[in-house]
Amino acid sequence: MTEILWAPWRMEYILREPKDEEGCVFCLPEDHLGPLPERLVLYSDQTALVMMNRYPYNNAHLLVAPRRHVATLAEATAEERSAVIELAARTTSLLSAFMKPDGFNMGVNQGKVAGAGISEHLHMHITPRYNGDTNYMTVLGETRVIPEHLAKTYEKLLELFS
Repeated sequence: MTEILWAPWRMEYILREPKDEEGCVFCLPEDHLGPLPERLVLYSDQTALVMMNRYPYNNAHLLVAPRRHVATLAEATAEERSAVIELAARTTSLLSAFMKPDGFNMGVNQGKVAGAGISEHLHMHITPRYNGDTNYMTVLGETRVIPEHLAKTYEKLLELFS
């Protein structure tokens, strides 16, 4: 049996010219505040930011991070830790009202061995969860189905963060 998965946003990644130094996805230009569509950033202020996960576990899987490039909670200042938690709380409130999930997975994977895909910059995952969203595709096929294109979800979520 042939398996076909549709992930059109991956083509941009596949066809892009490789760069020697791509930089940190969480590090924004110093003077930039607010959304940044090309980086899937929905919100940013002087201390923290919210962006979409380019390789989501579930629809509207978001990431909250401090602006400053730090790898661990211990390296972050008290202000940065507080800003990330406050922004995570606000983000879950917005997602609850808009997407009506049954719950959330929220967490920090600190270090490569803990599952951090980007271990150099501290970030928190916020993943909306629904009753029944773990189905046969995930359990048997080790495959996740994301029902909406990232760009479409970004447009919808951007309105919430404006």
